[in-house]
Amino acid sequence: MDYTEKEKMLAGKNYDTRDPELIAMYHKARKLMQIYNNLDSTDAKRKEEVLTKLLGDFGEKAWIEPPFLCDYGENIFIGEKTLINTNCMFIDNNIITIGKNVLIAPYVQIYTAKHPLRAEDRIREGAGAPYNTSASPVTIGDHVWIGGNSIILPGVTIGENTTIGAGSVVTKDIPANTLAFGNPCKVIKEI
Repeated sequence: MDYTEKEKMLAGKNYDTRDPELIAMYHKARKLMQIYNNLDSTDAKRKEEVLTKLLGDFGEKAWIEPPFLCDYGENIFIGEKTLINTNCMFIDNNIITIGKNVLIAPYVQIYTAKHPLRAEDRIREGAGAPYNTSASPVTIGDHVWIGGNSIILPGVTIGENTTIGAGSVVTKDIPANTLAFGNPCKVIKEI
């Protein structure tokens, strides 16, 4: 069976980032982000309309403070009453699931895309994108707080009720009910 590049992307396989379907999704997201990031701060109705078109799911009473950036948008699922503060970037080449009542501070970056470490494995010859890319999902549980300037890497799951300290680089799963911070991020204590 032949898989589309989008299906390969969501399955965690190498895919062509220059595939026409993915490029169309990218441009659609760019147009919606441009609208959203330029809306008047008092225009709550229009903001909700745009986010509903952009994202896979946008929970009731959730809030995203502009500017907000993502690759495709449709792979992002945000739970109710979640706050995403200003200047966050979500590279949603795979699914990003964010639970309810999550606080995400300014400048947080969530990455799902990754590339092979060795140059000879990373660089492609021929048509399409000049490099190999794959992606792994990111999951953030309910009631999590992620401090400013933190980076969440592909494939990471953060358990519910956890706090990630500012400036952390989360390279592996973090269990529920913990305080974790650092580069690389590690559990400091249970909370």
